[in-house]
Amino acid sequence: MSHAAVEPIAEAPPQSAPGAVAPYPGSHAMPRWNVGALPDAPQFSWRHWTAMVGPGLVMGAAAIGGGEWLTGPLVTAKYGGALFWLATISILAQVVYNLEISRYTLYCGEPIFTGKFRVPPGPMLWVWVYIVADFGSLLPYLAVTSATPLAMVYLGHLPDPKNVASDWWLLKGLSCAVFAGGVAALAFGGKVYTMLKYIMSAKLVLVISFLMYLALFYSTADTWWEICSGFFRFGDVPVEGIVGDDGLTQPGSNIANVFQSLWQGHGLPQIDLKHLGFIALMVAISGSGGLTNTNISGYTRDQGWGMGAHVGAIPSVVGGKNLQLSHVGTAFLPDAASLPRWRHWLHHVRREQLVVWMPACFIGLALPSMLSMQFLPRGMNAEGWTAAGATAEHVGEAVNAVHPGWGHLFWYLTLLCGFLVLSTSMISTSDGAMRRWVDLVWTGLPAMRHVEPHKIRYLYFSVLCGFMALGLFNLCFVDASYLMQWAANLYNFAFGISCWHVLAVNTLLLPKELRPGWPTRIAMALGGLFFLTFAGIYTYDFITKPAGA
Repeated sequence: MSHAAVEPIAEAPPQSAPGAVAPYPGSHAMPRWNVGALPDAPQFSWRHWTAMVGPGLVMGAAAIGGGEWLTGPLVTAKYGGALFWLATISILAQVVYNLEISRYTLYCGEPIFTGKFRVPPGPMLWVWVYIVADFGSLLPYLAVTSATPLAMVYLGHLPDPKNVASDWWLLKGLSCAVFAGGVAALAFGGKVYTMLKYIMSAKLVLVISFLMYLALFYSTADTWWEICSGFFRFGDVPVEGIVGDDGLTQPGSNIANVFQSLWQGHGLPQIDLKHLGFIALMVAISGSGGLTNTNISGYTRDQGWGMGAHVGAIPSVVGGKNLQLSHVGTAFLPDAASLPRWRHWLHHVRREQLVVWMPACFIGLALPSMLSMQFLPRGMNAEGWTAAGATAEHVGEAVNAVHPGWGHLFWYLTLLCGFLVLSTSMISTSDGAMRRWVDLVWTGLPAMRHVEPHKIRYLYFSVLCGFMALGLFNLCFVDASYLMQWAANLYNFAFGISCWHVLAVNTLLLPKELRPGWPTRIAMALGGLFFLTFAGIYTYDFITKPAGA
């Protein structure tokens, strides 16, 4: 196929003045940006509101994943909704982060991961930092947990991989099949981002509809209040609880509020440290978490927002032959004509984050947690292999008690819902990990800059094959019980580091007129500290925990 047959990257707006040169801040090991004119943001219209929806929809659906389906409900089974204020901080910190990484992409059309490697001293340092920080993406815990519903459909009951060898092999085989099938799906459909948008739109509608039905017709007002109020109960911490007649800790009795205790002159409460590590995992994967948030900037580019209109998108191997991706971003020069357009774009992405992504995160955590509050036994412990399946069993029993004969149907529907939640999140997480390194290689390696833009799909496919091989290796040889724990804790470390690094990108590389204000800079700095603190808590908990505990 000749290069002339390739479609243009985008219908570019009028260019800047002839001879204009983009600034060249940061490491000169990365190429200089091209220069172009910033197109105006689309005008919001209720009639055409779907055209306004972009990366926030994909990431909002992806955010209903492991943290929301597994760790959130298990935290509420122990503590009610009291600790959800930590998820509130996590999600709000991610909103600010998402807006900041979009800021960079709107300016030059490059994803934020590429921008990080422009920060001095240059890519040779950052590549090693992020190889370690991004290792959690190679631990496909979502494939493990999404295999449980499939195994239950086959067996008719909750599998017991610890004690039944055939169940262990069944789950292992299904995990590998789900992972390989989900990753392979990214090779089809034209533009990878468009395929993800279809998958995530369907997931969002189906999952939210089913969970809302259960919440409205099978949950009590007390459950609604406990969950919704939990997002605002700042300062609640776990303490030694009261053990009931059934031998289980009673929810609500094992919570104290730091601020109330200090106000009443009792000093700091005696925090129960036994479960802080598990709570740190909820913080890590509430919302998106880790480097998965960086997908927002890549999808902003692929959507053609801001200067992404000049750059192009990553095509799939099958069906993407007429798409291409520039090797380098295109920046605009801030002037009287471009600055109003810049403000329109910032407002555009802010609206989508606040109206689509953030509510999806809160709803996606609240609704599965209502299932645990309403149906799971209080004080229940469950591991990643069995948590999704246990929810289905108890939902089926509870529904059958109210409507005899309906229980088996809702058992199947809950399993289907869990599979959709976990498997589709695995697909988006996998794509995000692959595109981070594809974008870096495509721009950062001098040898790749001579490759024709439409051949980006071959690089993406090569990385896809390598990613699949590494993921399958970890699924086969790493203890499944540790996959989610290790991955989530690496997410906390990665997100904390990334907050500070993005702050450096936007204050060093962007023109002065486009940089974030001081409130945003402070929020980013505190967000990084928040996640790194919980990463340290879990690491300490893991190191000091007795063997076998």
